[in-house]
Amino acid sequence: MASENFVDYVKICCRSGKGGAGSAHFRREKFVPRGGPDGGDGGRGGHIIVRGNAQLWTLLHLKYRKHVIAEPGQGGMGALKSGKEGEDIILEVPLGTIAKDAETGVVEFEITEDGQEFIIVPGGRGGLGNNHFKTSTNQAPHYAQPGEPGREEWKILELKVLADVGLVGFPNAGKSTLLSVLSAAKPEIADYPFTTLVPNLGMVKYRDYKSFVMADIPGIIEGAAEGKGLGHRFLRHIERNALLLFMIPCDTKDIIAEYNILLSELEKFNPELLDKRRLLAITKADMLDEQMTQEMRALLPKDLNTIFISAVTQLNIDQLKDELWKMMNEEN
Repeated sequence: MASENFVDYVKICCRSGKGGAGSAHFRREKFVPRGGPDGGDGGRGGHIIVRGNAQLWTLLHLKYRKHVIAEPGQGGMGALKSGKEGEDIILEVPLGTIAKDAETGVVEFEITEDGQEFIIVPGGRGGLGNNHFKTSTNQAPHYAQPGEPGREEWKILELKVLADVGLVGFPNAGKSTLLSVLSAAKPEIADYPFTTLVPNLGMVKYRDYKSFVMADIPGIIEGAAEGKGLGHRFLRHIERNALLLFMIPCDTKDIIAEYNILLSELEKFNPELLDKRRLLAITKADMLDEQMTQEMRALLPKDLNTIFISAVTQLNIDQLKDELWKMMNEEN
């Protein structure tokens, strides 16, 4: 997933179509001198619609589309003919996209299924023709309704990556390496912080042709919840993961302190993230012998589900997949 092709935030101006005006027409035919009103209704203005598309994984196609303008509805005509509705504009987005009002920041809806649709800005209603306004005392009304104006609103579309397992850890914790070993994903891997600048998704094959999706989230730094580093840009992607896999290298000075910092950053961003099931993986465990592993395990909290792994030597990789699958099924 190339960083220049991954776009998870766009702000666009949406202008729906104006409704067509109703017609104030009268029936006029030979031998029908007083045919009465027969003005048709105006057509509805075009909606701006957001639709989920499971084949998309980025908002890149909307990055440079700053203005979206729908067609107006056509006016009504005689013989009770209604005007044509304005053509709707459909914006296809990946699953996990949320729509916000740009001014208030209020979340209006979330796309989670393929083909799911929401009207983000409705078109104006068409006006009623004069046929609707005839009464016993006014049988020849000369007025009809004008069409309702369209609406112009700025909207924000944000993508939150949909995955079963989200990898959480500081830079250089080995997240990208693990994802490359477990799946066919090829994230950039290097020995410097923030190699991963965008979420990487990988499909992990499991036993009996089963599989699950794992997301490599850009590394957390202390203060990320306040916007430091990559800040909110990546923390929101963790919200949609069913299970969180915390990854801390075995050569970290204080594993518990680092784990607590990670928890703290998640809690500051969204306290509900702490309700997600989580597993702690101590990475680069090929550097430890059996005695060192036991001594380190004794220092960890007994209620914290922990596994020692090495992506390079494949140490306990199968056991990790078993544990993740077990926890996901418990979640469901």
